[in-house]
Amino acid sequence: MSTYSIIVLGAGGVGKSSLTLRLVQGEFFDGYDPTIEDIYTKTLKVDEDYCSLQITDTAGAEQFTAVNEYYLKSARGFILAFSLTQAASVREVENLRTQIYRVKGHGATQIPMVLVGTKADLAPDREVSRETMQALADKWSIPYYETSAKRNWGVSNVFEDIVRQMRSKGMDTPTSGSGSKGRTRKSKSAGTLDSRCVLM
Repeated sequence: MSTYSIIVLGAGGVGKSSLTLRLVQGEFFDGYDPTIEDIYTKTLKVDEDYCSLQITDTAGAEQFTAVNEYYLKSARGFILAFSLTQAASVREVENLRTQIYRVKGHGATQIPMVLVGTKADLAPDREVSRETMQALADKWSIPYYETSAKRNWGVSNVFEDIVRQMRSKGMDTPTSGSGSKGRTRKSKSAGTLDSRCVLM
């Protein structure tokens, strides 16, 4: 089984953790708890083959530091998340995309990437049109998805797409065993690592 290293990026409060937890735990957690960094593992079946995802859920773009640049260097696939209810969060993913290319230092076609609009269930609060974001994704030559972690709309599609991109470019690491689903969290207050199983 192969392992794929993926990082989820975006402004604070756009729903990066909710998106990740919906995939990993199959649940939606309401409320906003600012993330420093969380690392999850999840075994996923994509096109008849099982793979292990190592997903890094990062701090908001406004809190991005040199520590996070380490994850940009080590990650192979990138999920750029913004909130459909916050037009300002689009600017953050544009800035993050620029940082990715600066850190990775090679052409756009070599970087597996997906643009994701979150909170699609909050239609009355929508500030960003599908047409605008699809045009931006087309400009960047990357897939675009609109999701709702609360309703479980389109979440698995995002991660399956990024795996397919990474597979096509040979960006996987062979692993042994059946894989796992877990979490390593870096505590915001203590700055220590707490490893525990979250899904069996």
